[in-house]
Amino acid sequence: MLNEVLPPPELSNVLQQMDAAAADFKTAPPYPHVVLDNVLPADLVAAAISEFPAPGSSEWKNYVHVNERKFGNTRVDTWGPHLQAIAHALTSSAFCYGLERLTDITGLLPDLSMDGGGLHQSLRGGHLNVHADFTAHHTNKTWRRRVNVLLYLTDDWDPAWGGALELWDRDMSANVVTINPVRNRMVVFTTEVDSFHGHPEPMTCPDDAARRSLALYYFTNETKPIMRSTNFRPVPGDSGAKRAAIAADRWALRLYDLAKRPLKLSDDKGVSALLGRVERLKRRKG
Repeated sequence: MLNEVLPPPELSNVLQQMDAAAADFKTAPPYPHVVLDNVLPADLVAAAISEFPAPGSSEWKNYVHVNERKFGNTRVDTWGPHLQAIAHALTSSAFCYGLERLTDITGLLPDLSMDGGGLHQSLRGGHLNVHADFTAHHTNKTWRRRVNVLLYLTDDWDPAWGGALELWDRDMSANVVTINPVRNRMVVFTTEVDSFHGHPEPMTCPDDAARRSLALYYFTNETKPIMRSTNFRPVPGDSGAKRAAIAADRWALRLYDLAKRPLKLSDDKGVSALLGRVERLKRRKG
């Protein structure tokens, strides 16, 4: 459950920005998206950043394998009050209506379970290979994923460190848009089978810096939603060995995704713990 001890932040600024961007959103290459800056009150964002769990905390899930190196937290009850207030605002009916006006997608449903979303944090060496996201909710069987909202909650970020979000064209031939993870910046884009994005190069930020974000996903209720797992792809210039590793990891993820739905597996248990142990072993050997 979301904590409502703090009042949700004022949304008039971000809603006005979305309304003003609606026409450009629909025609933006390589697929519908918009970048909005200074969307929430600066003091609220600063407080939310201070509430991020420390690296290495047991509250983080380990997404550490060939195709990604990041940490996630979907347990809203473990978040600080300012983070919960932001999540409450961005899953409210007012914000969802704003997204509908922006995207022309009606009936958008916020996901309070944070399936695959929530808090994300990447440290030095972190990366996320270019991919198209999974297209259906893992427990709500009629929910089709339609829109991604990313809110960056970084401290001062040097673009030289990497970590910029790349939006690739639909045939994976070129990176069309590069978006630096600037504090209080929001990126909204549609979720389709070919909405390819990521930040594939390992980051070079200092050990005490982190790329932080809040990821929220919005769904529509469909009779037969498209059901595909996350589709990681190589980029031009990747070696044959890297392409083979990406493909093998993608198939392993697909098999896990197929098992996860009927068996109701949780990322918090088993897989995350195993990946965490592997990561700690690598660090000791390194």
